[in-house]
Amino acid sequence: MKKYTFPLGGIHINKHKRSSGLAIIPAGLPETVYIPIRQHIGSPAKILVKKGDKVKVGTLLADADGVVSADIHSSVSGEVIKIDDIIDDSGYPSTMIVIKVEGDDYEPSIDRSPDIIRDIKDDKETIIKKIQASGIVGMGGAGFPTPIKVTLPKGKKAEYLILNGIECEAYLTADDRLMVEKAEEIIIGAKILNKALGIQNAIIAIDENKPEAIKVLSELTRRYVGVNVRVCKSKYPQGAEKQLIKAITGREVPSRGLPIDVGCVVQNVGTAYAVYEAVQKNKPLFERVVTVSGDDAVDNPANYLVRVGTPASFLIKRSCSDTSRIGKIIFGGAMMGTAAVNSDAPITKLTSGVLLLNDLDAQKPQETACIRCGKCVEACPMGLRPFAIASAIKNNDDLNELRRLHTLDCIECGSCAYTCPAKIPLLDYCKLGKIELRKQK
Repeated sequence: MKKYTFPLGGIHINKHKRSSGLAIIPAGLPETVYIPIRQHIGSPAKILVKKGDKVKVGTLLADADGVVSADIHSSVSGEVIKIDDIIDDSGYPSTMIVIKVEGDDYEPSIDRSPDIIRDIKDDKETIIKKIQASGIVGMGGAGFPTPIKVTLPKGKKAEYLILNGIECEAYLTADDRLMVEKAEEIIIGAKILNKALGIQNAIIAIDENKPEAIKVLSELTRRYVGVNVRVCKSKYPQGAEKQLIKAITGREVPSRGLPIDVGCVVQNVGTAYAVYEAVQKNKPLFERVVTVSGDDAVDNPANYLVRVGTPASFLIKRSCSDTSRIGKIIFGGAMMGTAAVNSDAPITKLTSGVLLLNDLDAQKPQETACIRCGKCVEACPMGLRPFAIASAIKNNDDLNELRRLHTLDCIECGSCAYTCPAKIPLLDYCKLGKIELRKQK
């Protein structure tokens, strides 16, 4: 079997997939949920409820404010007890709707039956409206509103729909388990997206380290025209959008360009599943699978089905018997995730994992002088020179040099910092360089 990959750069990281064989389990309901009104790039949604209102699971709480925004729905039934700015995982205040949980009553429009609906009756316009009304965003972490991706710009044509099932980050297994347990629903989600895009060419890209998902999806796709599986080599960051397009199609997205510029639309497999639930079950996006894992700070790694707004601490207590062992909490993956300042920060539509590291693994290594070994250049999948970018930052933010080095093309994968023998935080310098350049716009 041919295995696909991108040609430039990349690294091989320790996967630590401790939870890969563990079935998805319901996380349960906390006493209170904290639902941010911004779980997407773009403008925060416009709040529609007030203190004292009663809501059900699936009730619309906030309406998309502008094109690059997404609806927010209640993940629980209960009473809105306050709307306030609360510290999120980043350490900054974020406006959240706080709901005290009472029972678990759903909006009657949501189909909760276990039956798989295979017949796609809706037309393209209805599909896009349902996706919009369900508040679906890219669940790989970027949070780009899905309706925008399936509404093609004038003059652009889609040829490939690529479902990203790579999940190349260490520890994370949420997508892996979803592909195993909800394979047919994901395939139908792909067919729905195909219909919205007006094509018959969906490719589910899966990392070779997911044999069960490959087997299940490969067998099922034989029954569906227009959906196929491609197995990719285990190389990080294989799941990055531009690298995945290059691996699967051989096409290269231009600098500062978009996938649709080369006829591609990329969606996460979790997004495809959410599309299936939205279109076939009238279910908004208010829950997702989250991996809780890490090093020896975690006794019971797990893949939880979690309601949006659930405090991370609620999950941590289920997987860690002694929280004093935790030195760092990361939302997302070990390479591209963010260190959480607040352990009570809520799970959002974008939270793929909560990683717990002990004090030793959480320590930042001592930086030494750059030895010009070039390992960061070899590792960079975008062909950049991270050491030179770091030098430009250190030399009073030389913006002209940062532009010449194409700093804005950095995808922030962290391959450079991972390989650096001097332990220089190259990724931090690249991020800072991008911030400084964007300030000049």
